[in-house]
Amino acid sequence: MNRTVLVAVHTGRDAAVESARLVINRLVDAGISVRVLDTEAGEIGCAGADAVPGDPSAAKDAEVMMVLGGDGSLLRAAELAKPAGTPLLAVNLGHVGFLAEAEVADLAAAVDSVVAGRYDVEERMTIDVLARQNGRVLADTWALNEATVEKQERMLEVVAEIDGRPLSRWGCDGVICATPTGSTAYAFSAGGPVVWPEVEALLMVPISAHALFARPMVVSPRSTLAVEILPDTPGGVLWCDGRRRFDLPAGARVEVRRGAEPVRLARLHGVESTGAPFTDRLVAKFELPVQGWRGRVRP
Repeated sequence: MNRTVLVAVHTGRDAAVESARLVINRLVDAGISVRVLDTEAGEIGCAGADAVPGDPSAAKDAEVMMVLGGDGSLLRAAELAKPAGTPLLAVNLGHVGFLAEAEVADLAAAVDSVVAGRYDVEERMTIDVLARQNGRVLADTWALNEATVEKQERMLEVVAEIDGRPLSRWGCDGVICATPTGSTAYAFSAGGPVVWPEVEALLMVPISAHALFARPMVVSPRSTLAVEILPDTPGGVLWCDGRRRFDLPAGARVEVRRGAEPVRLARLHGVESTGAPFTDRLVAKFELPVQGWRGRVRP
C-alpha cells in the first residue's frame, strides 16, 4: 500500500527548514511519499517531495501530517487536517509547544516511529461557533482551543448564557469559550482551570470581569454556551484559535457547542520525551516543582 505523509513547516525559521529536509529525506528513503505545501516548497527546496496547494485537499488520504513549529503552526495545520480526518503529529520548534508530540532533539526517532507505524491516534474535541445579529450570520466557524469574544476599544457589556438560560451580565474585556485542549492556552492565562484532555467538557472563562460572580466554569459537553453583546454598548471581535477574526457589532450573539468533527492527534511509542501522561506534560512544559515526591508506597 502506498503511504503518504504531509509535512508542514514554519519556514520563517532556518532550523525548521533544515528539520523539514531531514524529515522528508528520511521518509523518502523509507519508501514513503511526501507532500509539502506549495507556499513552503520553495524555501524547503527538497526534490523528494511533491508540492500541493495549501487547502484541505492537501491532507486527503495522507496517513499523517507532520508539523514542524510551535502550537501556532499546529493550529494552522489543523485547518487542513481536520476535514480529511488526518492525524497531526507536531514536533516542537517553538517555546512551550503544549500540543507537540516531540521535541526537536527527538526528531529522527519521531520519524522512525512514523515509518514503523508505532503510534496511536487520539481525538480532541472541537467547538462549532456561530455568530449572528438579527438573524444575519456573521461567522460560522470552529476552533480546537477556544472562541473568544473580546473588546476592541472599550469594555464590553455582555450577558452569558448556558443552555438557553441567562447566567450573568458582565462588564469585561471578553469571554473565552474553550475546549479541554484549550484549557492550557488562552483560558489558562485568564485564570481558567486545567482540564485533562480525556475529560469531555466545555469551559467558559470571563476576562477581567467587573462582577462579584465571574468565576471560570466547566459545563457539560452537551451544553450550548452563548455570549450576547448588549445593544447599547460598543461592539467587539470574535477570535477562533487566535487565527480567524470576525467583527461583532453591538447586539451580536455568539453560540458555542461541541464540534461535529474532532481533530486527531498522533501519539508516538518509544520516544522518551513523548507519549507521556498528561501530568508529566504539565510538569515538563510549566517546569513545575516536584522535588520531594516519593510516589506510591509499594508493599
